[in-house]
Amino acid sequence: QVQLVESGGGFVQAGDSVRLSCAASGRIFDDSLPGWFRQAPGKEREFVAVEGWRDSSPLYADSVKGRFTISRDDAKNTVYLQMNSLKPEDTALYFCTTTSFSTFGSTAARGFGPWGQGTQFIVSS
Repeated sequence: QVQLVESGGGFVQAGDSVRLSCAASGRIFDDSLPGWFRQAPGKEREFVAVEGWRDSSPLYADSVKGRFTISRDDAKNTVYLQMNSLKPEDTALYFCTTTSFSTFGSTAARGFGPWGQGTQFIVSS
């Protein structure tokens, strides 16, 4: 079974930039669209970003639009989430996942999977 392993979490200051990485054990990104979710303490898991498909641009949550960018390196079988202008409300456990081409456009967590274990990220004010 394909495994997704996130890295890059840690502790940063508001306004900083950080890049999260998600390495896949198999070629899952060849046949699906990678995405990111996050879950803050006491809150439900929420959509962050998903890669675009065909002529569609990537989708981003309104809360991160203009600050976060999803990208991939096929040679490394890795997906990234570049996060700029970080805010304390970005503090969360960040998960890497994928969705099928046919469900592109949906941001509901039930349409995504498998999931990584997550990487914790804290933004201090």
